[in-house]
Amino acid sequence: MHTKSDVKTMIAGLTVGLTRSAQESGMAKLTPLHREVVQGMPTLPEQEVRVLASTLLPGEVTPRHSHRFPVTVYMLEGTFTLELDGREPVAVTAGDVLVEPAGIKMTGFNRGDVPARMAIFYVCAPDTPFADPVSE
Repeated sequence: MHTKSDVKTMIAGLTVGLTRSAQESGMAKLTPLHREVVQGMPTLPEQEVRVLASTLLPGEVTPRHSHRFPVTVYMLEGTFTLELDGREPVAVTAGDVLVEPAGIKMTGFNRGDVPARMAIFYVCAPDTPFADPVSE
């Protein structure tokens, strides 16, 4: 059982990017991958956290869509090219993070010759669809 002092130390460790292991063997460093202030997060009494895995094979394209809430993409392998209305296309490669904004029409492509594998994280109102189809 942890003492009140142990809990305070663990919380302080998270603040500075360290975690305390369950054993007294040492500290593990947290590596921040991305930080970004966003607009459009749900403000309901309850929110749903979703984590998805996605793969686009070479030549595949996502349907034209928008998201109701910001969506974070962490690329694991390959390159994902995202075309957002009113912006230059952006190519996201392995190890990169991109936050897709809420309410913007977009289409994603795998123009490479290897699968584009990504982890997708977002918070939404419960039972909200991942994306809404949009017309040209």
